[in-house]
Amino acid sequence: MRIAIDASRTTVPRVTGTEHYALQLIRSLIRLNSEHTLTLYFRDEPTNALFASSPLVHMRVLPQRRLWTHTRFASALQRDKPDVTFVPAHALPLVFPGRAVVTVHDLGFRRFPAAHPWYPRLYLDLSTRASVRRADLVLVDSHATGDDLERFYDLPRAKMRVVYPGVDPPEMGDPAAVRRKYGLPDRYFLFVGTLQPRKNIARLVQAFALWKAAHPGDDAALVLAGGKGWLHDEAWTAGVEGVILPGYVDEADKGALYAGALALVFPSLYEGFGFPVLEAMHSGTAVICSGTSSLPELGGSAALYVDPLDVDSIAAAMGRLSDDEALRQSLRASGYQQALAFTWRAAAQATMAALEEAGQR
Repeated sequence: MRIAIDASRTTVPRVTGTEHYALQLIRSLIRLNSEHTLTLYFRDEPTNALFASSPLVHMRVLPQRRLWTHTRFASALQRDKPDVTFVPAHALPLVFPGRAVVTVHDLGFRRFPAAHPWYPRLYLDLSTRASVRRADLVLVDSHATGDDLERFYDLPRAKMRVVYPGVDPPEMGDPAAVRRKYGLPDRYFLFVGTLQPRKNIARLVQAFALWKAAHPGDDAALVLAGGKGWLHDEAWTAGVEGVILPGYVDEADKGALYAGALALVFPSLYEGFGFPVLEAMHSGTAVICSGTSSLPELGGSAALYVDPLDVDSIAAAMGRLSDDEALRQSLRASGYQQALAFTWRAAAQATMAALEEAGQR
């Protein structure tokens, strides 16, 4: 088959979950592929080292700042007429020929509309609705996302394939050096992610304040590692001692940041797939996370689950882990084994099977 792949997200300067997914999945598809022609379409010029060289892989750069998907990419597909088009994010072009597979990562914009600006929310809603109808198959990162597609867009389960992304171990540096770099104490709880309402930052900080009140002799901090997102509110952390905001953390520092933490505390209100949970497990860090959306699928029996709407529940879990070294060690061991189940090779195999299935329809 001739497979067209939207690789436009692989060249962005700051990588978030969707961009990381596109990059690692395409790399793994290239390694796995031995018979199909893959054409990668870019908006910006990729570096020579971005993807491995292969006689079965061709790259096309189509420069354009705005509406790239629906203009330059769509025009190229009209001209090239691939057998299958794969877009590893929500939006297929409005008009293009042939079969298609699209990945929908989450429907947070439908679950929590107030946490998204109106224009991006409208675009995501319209483009996702059109894409899942146009696609021959829809890949979802979790059963939770599949449930949402069925609920909000009446998409039949027969049209979906659950393909868990892979999660690689973060780069592991020197924890002491990373603590010095970001001004962190020896003991800290860690949150990793964009600081926005959906991540439940206000309740996390309130839970930390409750934990501090119950542990007056413990100087552990709460580190909120990530950039400030839409609707970030300075009031979330105002007046609470021990909260540290290092901002966006370099990828090279993430492994050591996880490894040095008492626990990752991730009481997100909604996740299509929570990369930080499995990254922390790979790093040998105990995990506290919400018992909602996709997170129980990822954590299995290797995480401590909380009600994200209950501040007391979050604070109690923090207390259990800070007080119980044996529990921390148990969760570290079981978490490491849990994380090993999520590989990019397995994701690529399932994705290639979906592309071949779509191409044969």
